[in-house]
Amino acid sequence: MKFKSIPIPVICCTLVLTGCAFNRPVSKINSASAEAPSPQSESVKLGREDSSRSFPLKQVAYRTPDSPSEETQTLALQVSTQPSSQPILKPFVESQRRLQGTKLSEVAPGIRWQTENGPTLPSGNAYDLESLLSIAAANNPTIRQARYQISGTLAQALQAGLYPNPRLSYVAENIGSEGTAGEFQGLEVTQRFVTAHKLDLSRRKYLKRAKVAEHLAMMQQFKVCNDVRIHFAKALAAQQTLAYRQEILKTAEDNYLTTRELFNLGQANEVDVHRINADLRRHQLAVLAAENRLFQERMQLSAVIGVDLSEGPLEGELTSPRGMIQLNQAMERILTQSPEVLAAYAKLSEDRTTIRREEVEWVPDLVVSGGSGYNFESEDPVASARLEIEVPLYDKNQGTIKQAYVDYCRQQKEVRRTEMHLRMRLAEEYEQYITALQHIMSYEETVLPESKAAYESALHSYKVDRTDWPRVLEMHREYTMRRIEYVAHLVDRRVSEVLIDGFLLHGGLEAASNPNPPGHIDSTPNPR
Repeated sequence: MKFKSIPIPVICCTLVLTGCAFNRPVSKINSASAEAPSPQSESVKLGREDSSRSFPLKQVAYRTPDSPSEETQTLALQVSTQPSSQPILKPFVESQRRLQGTKLSEVAPGIRWQTENGPTLPSGNAYDLESLLSIAAANNPTIRQARYQISGTLAQALQAGLYPNPRLSYVAENIGSEGTAGEFQGLEVTQRFVTAHKLDLSRRKYLKRAKVAEHLAMMQQFKVCNDVRIHFAKALAAQQTLAYRQEILKTAEDNYLTTRELFNLGQANEVDVHRINADLRRHQLAVLAAENRLFQERMQLSAVIGVDLSEGPLEGELTSPRGMIQLNQAMERILTQSPEVLAAYAKLSEDRTTIRREEVEWVPDLVVSGGSGYNFESEDPVASARLEIEVPLYDKNQGTIKQAYVDYCRQQKEVRRTEMHLRMRLAEEYEQYITALQHIMSYEETVLPESKAAYESALHSYKVDRTDWPRVLEMHREYTMRRIEYVAHLVDRRVSEVLIDGFLLHGGLEAASNPNPPGHIDSTPNPR
């Protein structure tokens, strides 16, 4: 029998094709096995420690794009229970099956915010923004402080306008004259008559200061309300981010299991195993960080509203229905209606009244005294009368008038400084707002739809045996990361909107401002 010589290139191609058939990815092996005409196949062996267990039928679970963390669909891989000449491994096993040392509770054990297993999304009574604002209005201490400032200033106005009390004196003169009890013994009444409308000007001054306190109280209310809105939005974002991080962790667990089984088949090496172990731990730590952030935001929200929140979810939307804020309109509104600017102008009006009050301080008051008594020497009833007036030869209140005028000039510059400071803060906040708005629009129009489409395309390619399961998991993780970034941009937009609409005020736990700034004159105990 003669044998024809076979060309060397044909032999090489044949060997290469044969090698590829034995080294296809897992999904390809499954597909080839499902289509194999042989009625018998070998039992599936999963893991080195589970080599004695066989699984006659397995399904591949994958997450849908709309609800990947909860609902799953199944793609059946028909694996025969009969023995075969080639070992077959499905590319994904149930996510509920955990290997030793991969549980979230085993990461940094004992180091948790409050509970051993970290927070879960609470299932008690839900809190919405309106209810939290009502609670804060009744319990935040700084709002009470600001109201007390108003009451205290009104009390000063009351005191400053009170007329001086008369003085009652008992007078005994020339006691012992010629052996008598004295030439005069009797009662005398002294009364100061205030001139130049001093009391009226003093009362008007403190009433204007009470107006300053009202603007400061309004400013404090904006601070508290803005802080409640900001921390509520951040807590909502932390709640949503935790859910997304848990979803990514499930994907990382799926990838971990798949890589381990590929390693058992010889289709992955130790480098891949070490890398996937570190990757799984990183995602577990990301979930713990998200849990810690949720605890922090809820605790800060509780501090701002003034009461401890019971276990319960937060209900609200991070998206905003309003259109884009126009910079010029926001600038005009803030510079004309901000409580900071109004308080500065009210203080300027008070300082103007203070100048008028100090300008009449030098006008002398009249002090009138009079009384009746008895002259024991002449044995006659007698009377007394006295008039006192201070002659302003040297002290005409020059220094205090100048100080009041300097305070007025300084307050004029304070009004200007407040307006310039508001412009600067608005520029900073509007930059963050417009940047967040640009990202949100781009994410909604392009980034999220394209990321979702990439994930769905990878999933479809896996179904028709054109890509591997790890690739699908990677696309799902990328899509979820884009959703986390989208949530962060929503928070940035919401925070900027709250601050711009709320006159750039925040710091709901800072002490309420004093209507009389340091350095301004104030007379006590008889204010004027």
